[in-house]
Amino acid sequence: MATIDLRNTVKEYINTADVRLLKMIKALAETYQNDEQELTLSEEQYQMLDKRREAHLKGESKSLTWEQVKQNARNAS
Repeated sequence: MATIDLRNTVKEYINTADVRLLKMIKALAETYQNDEQELTLSEEQYQMLDKRREAHLKGESKSLTWEQVKQNARNAS
């Protein structure tokens, strides 16, 4: 289903919704909005990631293969 079709379907539900459904939709939208805000990084965090990435690409930092990561996780248990 295309985005526009989904929007239209949701609008139809909202236009005919009772109070209970409207409260649920509002709660869902607020939760979604809060989740979006939590995923935002600060400029300082982006700069730190850039520095770490540069160090990694230059071979200046320790890195592990996926297999090593999985094995370390198994050994930690």
